[in-house]
Amino acid sequence: MIEVLSGFFVVWAIIGVGWFVGKREILGANAGQTLSRLAFFVASPALLFETLSKARLEDVLGPQLAAAAISGTVVGIIYVLLSKFALKRKMPEALIGAMSASQANSANLGIPIAVYVLGDASYVAPLLIFQLAFYNPVYLMALDATHGSRSAKQNPLLKFLLIILRNPVIVASALALLFSALHLQLPDPALQPIHFIGGAAVPAMLMSFGMSLNGNRPFSAASGRRTDIVIASAFKLILHPALAFLVAHFVLGLNGHALFAATIAGALPTAQNVFVAATRYQQGITIAKDTVLITTVIAVPAMLVIAAFLH
Repeated sequence: MIEVLSGFFVVWAIIGVGWFVGKREILGANAGQTLSRLAFFVASPALLFETLSKARLEDVLGPQLAAAAISGTVVGIIYVLLSKFALKRKMPEALIGAMSASQANSANLGIPIAVYVLGDASYVAPLLIFQLAFYNPVYLMALDATHGSRSAKQNPLLKFLLIILRNPVIVASALALLFSALHLQLPDPALQPIHFIGGAAVPAMLMSFGMSLNGNRPFSAASGRRTDIVIASAFKLILHPALAFLVAHFVLGLNGHALFAATIAGALPTAQNVFVAATRYQQGITIAKDTVLITTVIAVPAMLVIAAFLH
């Protein structure tokens, strides 16, 4: 338990530094966005390549992946049904709400939590791979189909593949898993730059997140969507980790640290790219924005409760 608390302390300390730097605008007004892009497009792929290329394939594509896939999918389906039939929302808005309720921030917070709290970045890789390679593309295609977007006319399979291939995190993870499967290893002169670049991923992610906390208030423009926001936030922080625990333990037979990792993955806050999707389709913007903020602020305390329960 001490190790877990120490990990959360490190995470919050770096977030705090980011918040202070952003508050004072020490690095300029757009520094948070720049750090986030550096982490996503450069440092995170390097970190995941180094980590996954050394991991066992069965650990990455095993029960943890199944727990993430089943729990996330079930939460999303429940939210869509509730939003559509109880709240009487249109399908595109219901889909954005479902993404808010079930799609976790597996990169910007998932990787740091995995490194500092779980002890290994590979613990979050199954969730990251599932979301980026399957879950998010499926939702985007559903939004295209229900929103009447021009891109809906594009070949669905081609669109699916393009979404995946344009994502550097997925490409790096796929290459790493190929290296792992074939038992390949880069020579040290090639691996060292990857190691040092990957080392920038976690602090850059956490500091950019801390910067993003400045000046944001939930419910400031709720527009009659407070119920949606509360439900989506509760689903993400309570229902999702609860389902992840039940599936991991009673269906997949996980125990100990593996069970803890699966549950923590379910408790990660809503991914920031949900807000990007909401803005792109002009649907559920308030739901996405406020759910991202609320779950991001409350997620770490929620994880502390999970840690106390499972440790």
